[in-house]
Amino acid sequence: MKTVKKLLFFSLFISGGFLASAQDQLVYQSKNLSKPDTVWVFTPKNNFQKEKTPVIFLLHGYGGTYRQWNSIMDAQKYADKYGFTIVCPDGLNNSWYINSPVKKDWQYESFFFDELYPDIMKKYKVDTGNIFISGLSMGGHGALYFFIKRPELFSGAGSTSGGVRLLDSFGKYGIAALLGEEHAEGELWKKYSVIDNIQLLKGNAKPIIFDCGNEDMFYKSNNNLKQKCDELNLNATYISQPGKHNRTYWAKSIKQQFEFFSSQLAK
Repeated sequence: MKTVKKLLFFSLFISGGFLASAQDQLVYQSKNLSKPDTVWVFTPKNNFQKEKTPVIFLLHGYGGTYRQWNSIMDAQKYADKYGFTIVCPDGLNNSWYINSPVKKDWQYESFFFDELYPDIMKKYKVDTGNIFISGLSMGGHGALYFFIKRPELFSGAGSTSGGVRLLDSFGKYGIAALLGEEHAEGELWKKYSVIDNIQLLKGNAKPIIFDCGNEDMFYKSNNNLKQKCDELNLNATYISQPGKHNRTYWAKSIKQQFEFFSSQLAK
């Protein structure tokens, strides 16, 4: 893995005092991916790596880039307000954040756990007791999927409008090309789906938050995921609320998620 680091500095004077903040764009040349992956990192400006901070990874949706979350929420503003270092990877448009069984150069799970995650831990002052992950739509699935696979690496996880059942996206969103399976019975699709693997978290007390608008195409499956979480006695908070699968909804829901993760910070 080769990393190229672009450091973007912003400075301003407020009431005669000088404040500096930095945003990093890290470009990863990874053996696991077909093309470079750009990751945008936002650090709280009032801290700027003086003290360890909680971290949240935010995964974007299908068709988006590492810029999507910032365009929805103003990530620097959220980093400053909540004191989190916010890490926004690029999901390469339609990676679904999985290791493709048919494309050797689409191994996003391996990239995340073997390269990105440890590099963030090395480059930044991280409060390792407070590391969270969340995402929207495809990224909501990715966040919960990563949490299921490696819960020991996170303090909690979230999802907004998550495509938690891959079969809901059968025939679209590029999943068939990643899985190499077109059959409607979709056993391979289930193998990679959050809703079909959530039972692996049985006995895990770490918090989960997920939400979905009642006009969303993934609403039914998120309701079903809530039922499964209840059956497993997981520490899961589910918010069912008015909304569609769009930026207006995500701008509202991400604030709810940050409030939740802030309340979960280990003291």
